[in-house]
Amino acid sequence: MLMPTLARADDAADARIIIESQIDAFLSDDATTAYSYAAPAIKQLYPDESRFFDMVKRGYQPVYRPGNFAFGRSKAAADGTSIVQEVIIQGPGGQDWTALYSLERQPDGSFKINGVQMIKAAAPQT
Repeated sequence: MLMPTLARADDAADARIIIESQIDAFLSDDATTAYSYAAPAIKQLYPDESRFFDMVKRGYQPVYRPGNFAFGRSKAAADGTSIVQEVIIQGPGGQDWTALYSLERQPDGSFKINGVQMIKAAAPQT
């Protein structure tokens, strides 16, 4: 009964390590390493690391150049094939975002990032 819970905790920890490693690669302008965390479906859309890196720079500035970021909730598929990890990010200019990272399990058991949905945080009420 404990094994699935432990596996999910390990999966969530793995997802956080992968996301943080990719963000670190973006901050270092290391396109090769950042691209290495992308799932095969993303690599089909962006068949080389420079196209991938340019897409992230243009469309995902908060991920490319985050200020502070923190991990929120994670949710794993019941069959263990995927996980969604919430990341709270302060983007350029101080705007807060929620990034929902989708990761899918690969045949070797590792996870790769299959997409990121960005949600702009509402402005604080004054």
